[in-house]
Amino acid sequence: MSDPSTPSEFVPPPGKRIALSALAACVVAIAILITVILPAEYGIDPTGIGGLTGFSRLTQEPTRTLEIVDVTGGNERVFEAEIPDFGDPVPLPNPAIHQDSDQPAQTETFQITIEAEQETEIKTVLETGKMILYTWQVDRGTIYSDFHGHDPAVSPDYWVRYKEHQEGNGDNGSLVAPFGGEHGWYWLNYNEFPVTVTLTVTGYFEDMIDYSSLF
Repeated sequence: MSDPSTPSEFVPPPGKRIALSALAACVVAIAILITVILPAEYGIDPTGIGGLTGFSRLTQEPTRTLEIVDVTGGNERVFEAEIPDFGDPVPLPNPAIHQDSDQPAQTETFQITIEAEQETEIKTVLETGKMILYTWQVDRGTIYSDFHGHDPAVSPDYWVRYKEHQEGNGDNGSLVAPFGGEHGWYWLNYNEFPVTVTLTVTGYFEDMIDYSSLF
């Protein structure tokens, strides 16, 4: 009975072949590092190949070209400028954060004398989302005040109160109109002497209405 054949033994490659394979792998790795990784990741392009292949542009901040017309000195000159391209911004339609208007903000100051135990009212006309800054003070004593708004779109009698002073001699603040309509101040002079209220309003109002003649 013959002996079974023995499997062939593994013969490792000669050491020279291993060294050459390792050297070739190192050369390829260094080439990839210099021509791809350094230009793409770090903007380093010692060979210039990164610029030719476009890899070096991957690390550059995106820009866009802005055409500018210069009329300094009466001579029109058109030139181009590169500015950073930050991409599309996240929408933020919040008038409490940003006001956008074709017209500059305007300022109005009123001085209203309120006789003893009399009342008056001044309103700003605002579109929805428009903003005002205000300050008012009384020349002496204290008076009752109510800062509120009327929305005629809901009903003739609909109103909301923003702030109330039972006894006050002035106030400062701001308002972003929650709806289009009239927004303003009611004052009652409960004293036995007349007082003068000075009101200053700055903002994007359409009009200001003095209702003093109606009281």
